[in-house]
Amino acid sequence: MHPETHLTLHHLHAAELRAEADGHRRAVAARRPGDLRSRLGWTLVELGLRLVAPPRAATALP
Repeated sequence: MHPETHLTLHHLHAAELRAEADGHRRAVAARRPGDLRSRLGWTLVELGLRLVAPPRAATALP
């Protein structure tokens, strides 16, 4: 293969890879970054509140 042809193909392939990486970066940035973190935080808060709450009295069955 002629060196100039090889170089042109290399440049085209590199441009495709850069475009694909750009698309991936945009998709990651479009997601809400704190969503998982906030869900985990609120789950831990709920668990902590359940642990510190006094146990409920058992109701007597007739």
